[in-house]
Amino acid sequence: MLKHSISFKHAFTGIWTALTSQLNLRIHFLIGSLVLFGAVYFQCSSVEVLILILTIMIVMVAEMYNTALEFLSDGVTYEHHDYIKYAKDVSAGAVLLSAIFATLVGLIIFIPKIL
Repeated sequence: MLKHSISFKHAFTGIWTALTSQLNLRIHFLIGSLVLFGAVYFQCSSVEVLILILTIMIVMVAEMYNTALEFLSDGVTYEHHDYIKYAKDVSAGAVLLSAIFATLVGLIIFIPKIL
């Protein structure tokens, strides 16, 4: 049981570290919160809310993986290495794709309710 509590402590520390050190993650968190308030305001169905939560989590998890990769690569070296740059670029691209996906999901759910 102690191992599990230590694992949870590390996990929550990781979430806190990412939130406090990464402006983009805080922006995604704020936008996600606003989207969920919008879901309540526009009386989205349970399925729509579930889809929105899943989509928000996809973006935030992608951002946290990107952050982890940046921390790891910066911990190895601050010198320029092409493969580290490629890894960071690919990771940032994954965040961008997830954000585009989230935007499309939001538009599909909210546009009919707004119009």
